[in-house]
Amino acid sequence: MSNRLFQGVIHQMRDAIDRTIGVIDETSVIIACSELGRIGEVNDSITAEVLATPGTFVVNGYTFKSFGSRPRPEYAVFVSGSDPEAGRYASLLAVSLSSIKQYYDEKYDRGNFIKNVILDNILPGDIYLKARELRFNADVNRVCMLIKITSKSDISAYDVVQNLFPDKNKDFIININENDIALVKEIRAGIEPKDLEKLASSIVDTLSSEFYTHCVVGIGTTVTGIKDLARSFKEAQVALEVGKVFDTEKPIVSYDNLGIARLIYQLPTTLCDMFLKEVFKRGSIESLDHETLFTIQRFFENNLNVSETSRKLFVHRNTLVYRLEKIKKITGLDLREFEDAIVFKVALMVKKYLSSNPVKF
Repeated sequence: MSNRLFQGVIHQMRDAIDRTIGVIDETSVIIACSELGRIGEVNDSITAEVLATPGTFVVNGYTFKSFGSRPRPEYAVFVSGSDPEAGRYASLLAVSLSSIKQYYDEKYDRGNFIKNVILDNILPGDIYLKARELRFNADVNRVCMLIKITSKSDISAYDVVQNLFPDKNKDFIININENDIALVKEIRAGIEPKDLEKLASSIVDTLSSEFYTHCVVGIGTTVTGIKDLARSFKEAQVALEVGKVFDTEKPIVSYDNLGIARLIYQLPTTLCDMFLKEVFKRGSIESLDHETLFTIQRFFENNLNVSETSRKLFVHRNTLVYRLEKIKKITGLDLREFEDAIVFKVALMVKKYLSSNPVKF
């Protein structure tokens, strides 16, 4: 479509500019020209490096000016001649075509359409109309992932992720802001959540091992149809937010696996405060020292097994029993009892949530 768009402008301009004018793309092919017979010609002198030249430049008697900037110039206009007037014509054409391209992209580009869908910038009734206009396949399974860059390098993470998913008809890489990149991935029916986590892991590993850029990835649920992509994206956002509070060590957080953490995250803070006061009537959780809290954590990790926990902590079994009795005396909760252990585990998570300074309501 861009080729026809550019050719239409060049055709209208050819009488006003009494010179050979045209457009070349990043593969060195002439895609629009006032001399129709030259369309399709390859100009080997224009490489990607040459195309990235700022300002106008002259090659083989023609003045060029690049335009398009994501992630680097994709096109250049050319005007026959190397005189100042040719430079002015090239600059004017580049500005005009760049503006037209931007308008075209905003109106018709699928990537921009998907961005508007996941950010809720398009009315639900317009989604299917626009999808039909763009011949967008609305009946396949897709999932949203949110890649949050936590430490930067000189490499563009956006470019790296784009190279990992080159099929622009099926997968969409969207810059949300300076640190967030959305991946909308088409997937086959029957794909398991663990497969999506492997995919997310490959993104994390590639960015960190090859480009020294660290990130975390939130995974939304798989949806069918376009309208629900906004929900999958919000779920990926929630996964990262909840993971930041409860699973700080995990680089990949899936909305499907948040469990009770998601429930706590959605509770009003006033309710959380009331719950903690009710659970710790006899003694505050703050009265438990670091060693005791560490012991509790290990006890939970070993499924409330006293012998296994004492072995992992390198302490005598009686020492662990003494610590558990001390916790019972302070809090009134016996962690060897399943129900008390559940209440205490939830209370620890609620305390962690409140410590993250959520919005009070």
